Amino acid sequence: MNPAAEVWEKVKALMSAEMTATTLNTWFDDAEALALEESRFILYSPTKFKQEIITTRYLPPIRKALHELFSADFQVTVLTEGERNAAVKNKTGSFLPGTEEYTFDRFVVGSSNKFAHAAARKAAENPGLSYNPLFIYGESGLGKTHLLYSIAHTIHGDHPDYKIIYVKGDAFTNELIAAIREGRNQEFRDKYRGADVFLMDDVQFIAGRDSTQEEMFHTFNTLYELKKQIVFTSDRPPKEMLRLEDRLKTRFEWGLLADIVPPDYETRTAIIKSKAIRMGMELPDYIIQLIAETITANVRQIEGTVNKIMAFQDLNGDKVDKNTVIRAVKDIFKEKSDILPTADVIIQEVCNFYNLEPPLLRGQGRSKDISLARQIAMYQIRRMTNLSLKEIGAEFGNRDHSTVLNAINRIEDLVKIDPEKAEIIKDITTNINSRYE
Repeated sequence: MNPAAEVWEKVKALMSAEMTATTLNTWFDDAEALALEESRFILYSPTKFKQEIITTRYLPPIRKALHELFSADFQVTVLTEGERNAAVKNKTGSFLPGTEEYTFDRFVVGSSNKFAHAAARKAAENPGLSYNPLFIYGESGLGKTHLLYSIAHTIHGDHPDYKIIYVKGDAFTNELIAAIREGRNQEFRDKYRGADVFLMDDVQFIAGRDSTQEEMFHTFNTLYELKKQIVFTSDRPPKEMLRLEDRLKTRFEWGLLADIVPPDYETRTAIIKSKAIRMGMELPDYIIQLIAETITANVRQIEGTVNKIMAFQDLNGDKVDKNTVIRAVKDIFKEKSDILPTADVIIQEVCNFYNLEPPLLRGQGRSKDISLARQIAMYQIRRMTNLSLKEIGAEFGNRDHSTVLNAINRIEDLVKIDPEKAEIIKDITTNINSRYE
């Protein structure tokens, strides 16, 4: 058995604690693990329908299981027929996102994303020469990652010898920490400064991290001077990253800033039609209109609703009508709202942010950094779970409820008067929520 297959068996065993045997067999019985990269796990599913369901519904438990196994965050890519051959390292050693789902041809363009789409195409067609760096920002679920992958596919098609590096901001940080700890600094620098195309998703997560920002500064300068294409995505523009060094803010703004906003009604309608056609499903106009009128802010939720309707139709033989749409929409929002993060997940994400180990946070350490991180964890658990003060205290060595309450009040006060602390809370919250997307 190859290493990826062994990991996949362990992942399924962990998921079995939270899923029924029927669910596991229905969606994962013929799934195959293709590769385990540095921070990416690649699966293969033989049918497009199963790939869609796994991608839209089951990535969080897969990522959670991988995190339990490796104490690190992994991106999970699910491929199907015609896509698996793309999920290989090219001869330069760079990873090219494998799924054909994320190409320019499959990106639905509307007034909300037209500018960002055009800029991304231009950068892909003239790497290093047009809009360098390109900085795309907007809320989660609007297509930023889709554009990054599209750039990678286009450049790889035109320049197959180019070394294309894709990385998320937090993964870049974690990899740097590991390189420093293991004495592989030069190897790390060679990897990123030797790229022909450097794509970073969620760059906001490097803000406030001194060593990461220092490394990014030099990596950026090297690539920019060599006219290598640089593309960043973020949930906010550089000027709103309060903890980002000014020298990086300036460099991120050297090229072109392009924002993506929630899609308008016409774009939502086009997205629904495109998704349904790709899934081989014909939806009546009034059904398309109903979905477009109900879900207004998030492309990912729109596509998830279409997937849900497809599941009702294929698995239950349900007729697609108004009640089917209402049920699908209700399930999409229910799935998200019903999943509350656990105290363990929140503590782990706070520790990831501050580069600490959970036992330190749960223990009696009183250093300034540990105390602040512990208080933030208590504050986040109170905000994001239904645990009582006593139950929260039990997570941290049975501290009494007054200690927990004082910690929560302190962070509440800090958030009101300290914009940087408020930004930290926002980033940690985003990381926690991303576990369940």
